[in-house]
Amino acid sequence: MAELLIELFSEEIPARMQRQAAGDLQRLVTDGLTKANLTFDETRIYWTPRRLTLVVEGLPTRQPDLREEKKGPKVGAPDQAIQGFLRSAGLDSLDQCEQQDTPKGPVWIAVVEKKGGASADVLPGLIEAAIRALPWPKSMRFAAQSFRWVRPLHRILAVFDGAALAGDFDLGGAAVAFSNTSSGHRFLSPEPFTVLNFSDYIAKLREAHVVLDPEERKQAILDGLRSAADREGLTVKDDPALLEEVTNLVEYPDVLIGKIDDEFMDVPAEALSTSMRAHQKYFSLIRPDGSLAPRFAVVANMKAADGGAKIVAGNERVLRARLADAKFFWDQDRAIKLEDRVEDLKKVVFHAKLGTVAERVERLSNQADVLSQYIPGCDSIDARRAAKLAKADLTTEMVGEFPELQGIMGRYYALAQNEKPAVADAIAQHYSPAGPNDACPTAPLSVAVALAEKLDTLVGFWLIDEKPTGSKDPFALRRAALGVIRIVLENGVRLPLTHVIAESAGLYGEQGSLSVNIRDLPKITADLLSFFADRLRVHLKDEGVSHSLIQALFALGDEDDLVRLVARVHALKAFLESEDGANLLTAYRRAANILRAEEKKDGTTYSGKPESALFATPEETTLAAALNAAEDQVKACIEGEDFGGAMTALAGLRQPVDAFFEAVIVNADEADLRKNRLLLLARIRSVMGTLADFGQIEG
Repeated sequence: MAELLIELFSEEIPARMQRQAAGDLQRLVTDGLTKANLTFDETRIYWTPRRLTLVVEGLPTRQPDLREEKKGPKVGAPDQAIQGFLRSAGLDSLDQCEQQDTPKGPVWIAVVEKKGGASADVLPGLIEAAIRALPWPKSMRFAAQSFRWVRPLHRILAVFDGAALAGDFDLGGAAVAFSNTSSGHRFLSPEPFTVLNFSDYIAKLREAHVVLDPEERKQAILDGLRSAADREGLTVKDDPALLEEVTNLVEYPDVLIGKIDDEFMDVPAEALSTSMRAHQKYFSLIRPDGSLAPRFAVVANMKAADGGAKIVAGNERVLRARLADAKFFWDQDRAIKLEDRVEDLKKVVFHAKLGTVAERVERLSNQADVLSQYIPGCDSIDARRAAKLAKADLTTEMVGEFPELQGIMGRYYALAQNEKPAVADAIAQHYSPAGPNDACPTAPLSVAVALAEKLDTLVGFWLIDEKPTGSKDPFALRRAALGVIRIVLENGVRLPLTHVIAESAGLYGEQGSLSVNIRDLPKITADLLSFFADRLRVHLKDEGVSHSLIQALFALGDEDDLVRLVARVHALKAFLESEDGANLLTAYRRAANILRAEEKKDGTTYSGKPESALFATPEETTLAAALNAAEDQVKACIEGEDFGGAMTALAGLRQPVDAFFEAVIVNADEADLRKNRLLLLARIRSVMGTLADFGQIEG
């Protein structure tokens, strides 16, 4: 068994593309090996800014011999058929064939044995095909070369069983020969070197100042950051995405600490961190009290002879210019009050059919006012104020430069103009939660404005029929619905969704210039509630809650309070997991199936109470009494939100229902008796249906 080592050496590949490209190279090469009948033990991938590397272990030096059998015509078939078969099999005569018995008689079988070729002869074409098939998100053409790739491809190292593979790669105007040559760090060790195998390759790269393994580079950067920060008595701001990106920007990392000039430290910490992160890929450092320290960490791509002094000085000079811009934005933006910026939102389009952001702010203010009555401690005037100012920072220079600071900068500008701290916090948090790991707002004002923002989005896009389809959700509506669910449940907000959806739709309708359809509001509301049910299933999946349980409660049409709904779901789940619940569900289905069949046959729907005078057995009398008692108990428990008690009341039906089905023939010969017993089954359906639509429950 032998080893195959491939390195594609190019100009710097964008950091965000490297991991995927290495994985694609692995997939394409292994697929090619499989098609060529070449087995292997394992594959490993590595990458740096200038190289993609693949190692394949346990490859055979030759393809296996293959024996193929090709079925031909029957023995004794016409000569024309025989000759056609021989030609298709590449044979000269029937002496090279075998006979094989079949149920329809003996047939000719051509046995073709193919000798496996040398792996070294197969691999060059396989590697070339993989390189050409790499699916880069963006590619380009270079100089006179017609071959498109992500960056200029300089060298292809292809070593199999200790030797370079023969062949080259045509770039369409030039060619790159397969070789056993690589090179190290661009500045520290640019000289080429030859390799025999992967262990030789990685050792020589390390000597040439290249850390090949991205996980090793990442750990080295992380250790360097922590060590450098410790020396300053600081900690590094956690930023996994930046760490991943920087790992893919360097081959030989060295962490250095630079200084931020004091004149910039009055700029909000988020603005400073974002400027350093977005433009320079610097890590922010934090003081023990949690505030931003006047220091930054930069990861250099080399170890300098002067210990990095010139590198630090150069980065400080560049950062000074960047932060001067941020400070200018901060000073300029504060000169205009947020409320004076609201007028400028008329120039910002929210959606072509849903109007401008200014129109949206008007809706949000009214919606926050409506929501405030359901949120304890929420002042409606402050809620309107926070909603009115929530989007004003979109017109600031700072947010124009750093869109990710929306809301955050609004809070700082609100505090600078002496708005109430609760109003400022609501502005900052009205986008939250932005994802599953983001914290939910908890302050009353923040809850109101965050809910208003998400409900306005959901209702608006439902009114113009721009709903998520399959995997496509361009307006992040699934995230908005999950945000509403999390805010409501984590804060215990008793929110009647049907009512607030109608209120939101009405606000759209009042803005006559918008292209929305509120005529079909009941249908739209039902569809949006179904969407909430689906998102609630996702939210509760870790608790093992079936979607059908949620749907069984939404189907009642009178349950749109998510807090109460979840309590009912948990009670229903616990009930159905009990022996009484499981058996009662089976009995319900039996009753429902009989009713469905008989109602279809009779062309009617059975409802109402049966006549006690027509009861012919004790089991009928007992069941009717149990249903009456259970109905009263269930209704009382639901009104008192004692859903566990409601389930207990239903559990009491198990024994009389079981006894009824064991002793009573529903389809009696007497018409009156049959109808009365069907009405008794309808009572089972209606009484249980006050708690949930048990017909929706799966399993």
